[in-house]
Parts: sequence; structure tokens; C-alpha cells
Amino acid sequence: MNIVYKDTHEFSKEELEELFLSVGWSSGHFPEKLVVAMKNFESVITAWNDDELVGLICAMDDGIMTAYVHYLLVKPDYHGMGIGETLVSKIKEHYVDYLRIVVVSYNDEVEFYEHCGFKKADDASAMFITDLWT
Repeated sequence: MNIVYKDTHEFSKEELEELFLSVGWSSGHFPEKLVVAMKNFESVITAWNDDELVGLICAMDDGIMTAYVHYLLVKPDYHGMGIGETLVSKIKEHYVDYLRIVVVSYNDEVEFYEHCGFKKADDASAMFITDLWT
């Protein structure tokens, strides 16, 4: 297996739907929106096994100081192969001159991000509004 990493914003809705649903993310049910979102992110780095999209990290930024990692996902069949860590490393390289890279993680992901060099904030909490339609 030869994983190839690419900087691309172009995807089919089927590629994104398959990747996002493989990890159980509800955004996979909106593949048309994901196609548009990927075009709008400042940075999108992907992992491919031949023609199969197996991983993705994307970030938005303010152009000079702060970048926000929005998505990092790797298909379960490819977990444990260093793909997620490589994707994080590539986004860190991309934003090497920025003052900070921010990621909001779930509690069970904290250890992975700490392994990648992130530090958990002691005085901050992530906050969300997700049900805008209710």
C-alpha cells in the first residue's frame, strides 16, 4: 500500500460521503454541502490509496495569525497506519509561520492531538451551536 498525500479542493460527492460516513459523521449525509465546503476551506490535505480517498484534514485561517483545523478524519480500515499523524504534520508545516493552530477535539481524541504537539487549554472550553433549525 502506498498512501499519497495531495493538496486538493476537488472531490466528488460520493468520495466525501463515503469518507465521512465511514467514521459515522452526520455531515456525510450532506455530500453536496461537503463538496462546496471543501472548495471554500483555505487548506485541504488528503490521503489517497490509489483512487480511494482514505483521509482528510482541512483548516480555515485569518491569513496571518491563527488557523483552525475543522476536519480530520481517516477511514477506520486505515487507522493505526500513521495517516492522521501525517495529515496533522502536513497542516502544521503549512501553517508554520502562524502564531497558533487551534483544534476543537472530543475528549477521546485529546491524547492523539497531544501526541501531535497540541496542548489542552486549562482556561477554555469549546462551545457549539448545532441546532440552528429547531
